[in-house]
Amino acid sequence: MVTRERIIEKATELFTKHGVKTITIDRIVKELHTSKRTIYNYFSDKISLLRACLDVYNQKVAGENEEIIDTSENVLEAMGHLHQKIVRRSHSVNPNFFGDIIRYYPDLLHESYEANGNFAHNQLLRLAAWGIEDGIFDKDLDIEVVGKTVLTMLKMLKDNKLFPVEEYSKERLTFGILVPYLRGLCTEKGREILHVQEELYRVTV
Repeated sequence: MVTRERIIEKATELFTKHGVKTITIDRIVKELHTSKRTIYNYFSDKISLLRACLDVYNQKVAGENEEIIDTSENVLEAMGHLHQKIVRRSHSVNPNFFGDIIRYYPDLLHESYEANGNFAHNQLLRLAAWGIEDGIFDKDLDIEVVGKTVLTMLKMLKDNKLFPVEEYSKERLTFGILVPYLRGLCTEKGREILHVQEELYRVTV
């Protein structure tokens, strides 16, 4: 029997590989060797299925991020590993996955992100507070502003229209945007740690 979890798993695999627009309920049915009735037992339409896929995707990302933060020695090491994960995810997911959602289902990303507790923003606030506590970040920085700024920067690094990949490598963008910004947040102690751990921000895929 095809379960709800299996439907979400296969649909997420297809959406992230091919984009959302080209994947129909019929295609998902064919891939699962099941019937439309089975799909519609769990989901009223493609949008409700996509919403479930996004929720599971966001929960997975949030969990991966938490594991990185919990196992890192300091905030700069955590941010380096998180950056590696983000860039590698961007290479494993078809850009049309998010592009199609933004174009055809513009409210869905925000709804799913909010439903999952705005995890990325909250994790960045946690990182900023950790950096201040350890004397790595300046004690006077505004963690709300920093959190939103870093999120915006990470989105910029993935924006292939703004920075075409044939002209701007991820390493060039990281060391042109993210690393200088982090250096500006750091105390002298933080800059020394960043200098030692700079290689973490050189991502190879």
